Amino acid sequence: MKKFSLLDLSPVPEGKETSDALSNSADLAIAAEKAGYHRYWVAEHHNMLGIASSATAVLIGYLASVTKTMRIGSGGIMLPNHAPLMVAEQFGTLSTIYSGRIDLGLGRAPGTDMATAQALRRHMQQEDSFPQDVQELAMYLDDMPDTAPVRAIPGAGTKVPIWILGSSLYGAQLAAHLGLPYAFASHFAPALLEQALAIYRERFQPSEQLQEPYAMIAVGVCAADSDAEAEYLRSSQIQGFANIVTNKRGKLPLPTEDLASKVPSHTMHHVNKMLSCSAVGARDKLKSELSALIERHRPDELMVTGMIHDHPARVRSFDIAAEVLGELVER
Repeated sequence: MKKFSLLDLSPVPEGKETSDALSNSADLAIAAEKAGYHRYWVAEHHNMLGIASSATAVLIGYLASVTKTMRIGSGGIMLPNHAPLMVAEQFGTLSTIYSGRIDLGLGRAPGTDMATAQALRRHMQQEDSFPQDVQELAMYLDDMPDTAPVRAIPGAGTKVPIWILGSSLYGAQLAAHLGLPYAFASHFAPALLEQALAIYRERFQPSEQLQEPYAMIAVGVCAADSDAEAEYLRSSQIQGFANIVTNKRGKLPLPTEDLASKVPSHTMHHVNKMLSCSAVGARDKLKSELSALIERHRPDELMVTGMIHDHPARVRSFDIAAEVLGELVER
């Protein structure tokens, strides 16, 4: 592992508003930069009461404005929801303002339910144009002649680094074919992680952006000063994922000492599978579990994420994780 980074879903806790979530994200970004995180990503989700990062490019600009050196980016932009030219202009603008600090991670899923996807896209297309859209977007961000009939302004010549995101084998194959860095969403969909990494590394074709494969995996973390406290804090995320599984909309729940009364056993089994790529506990336990994941999957970069109801506890969790990851980085 060469670097470690942070994914923030900008959670909206029960009893709080989206304004609190966005303020918390800014505060966490400042703390993450001080703690040594290499990059800080936010993700596009829509029509979710518990997530405030729907206007992802706008939020990236806000986070970049309160930090100085850390890379800020999308993990990711759900490209089927947008025209490639619009994304190129948005991220070209961000890159022009915050030169050398902006990442553009691209996903293929809608990031929402189908009714909301319909509202976003207006006209739902049956064919999958994601590979073509990625290449079109990359073209707009690359050097283009002044005579080109369509140019991204700002955008042309910024060469904002593009990442392919995924939780299946599709993204691994596409990232390998296009010679792009690849980030796997193992923090909620770890089932195909090993197979996807193998495909990406075996089939990678060098490109102008990247000469060798570069794989990042996402891992859930919840750290505290004791193992028991970490498990208690994590109960909010477990309840949140249980609500997703059972199609209940809501904000990030308060933690509980009695998860069994909140989450039925069959739902808990499903949630545990979704969140199996995680490290939870005090410093020593966290280091042991993160070391095992790094040893097993050999990522070039590890991105941590976690939903904790109490904001100071969330900042503390990522501070502890940064201390541990700093010791695990290859020297």
